[in-house]
Amino acid sequence: MATEKDLITCHVLDTTAGRPAGNITVRLQGPEIKGQANSAAHSYTAVTDADGRIKLWQPAPGEATSLADTLKGVRGKSQWRLTFDTESYFGEGKTFFPEAVVVFRVDEGQHYHVPLLLSPFTFTTYRGS
Repeated sequence: MATEKDLITCHVLDTTAGRPAGNITVRLQGPEIKGQANSAAHSYTAVTDADGRIKLWQPAPGEATSLADTLKGVRGKSQWRLTFDTESYFGEGKTFFPEAVVVFRVDEGQHYHVPLLLSPFTFTTYRGS
């Protein structure tokens, strides 16, 4: 049976502990479309599972549109923002980055997987598959 997933997914790995980072709240916002003021009107949230993954996003409070429906309405390229609540994961005052923010571009109809490699004093990301 195939697992359902959104076209934008992410994965967080705790490089200090050498394991997936579960239970991190992540916010996804977009699309921001160049030349359109206030275009980042949609917001979604999720919490990483025990394997550090987010496959499906829930509309944020007050958001009526699913991510799949939002993406269907986007033509061409758009910009999205992921905000990872890293301080809740490491503990208050135990990380240099209370949030890790990743801004990336999406071409319509493609799947984007954004891994975050995380430690208390650094993070890095790349376009996954």
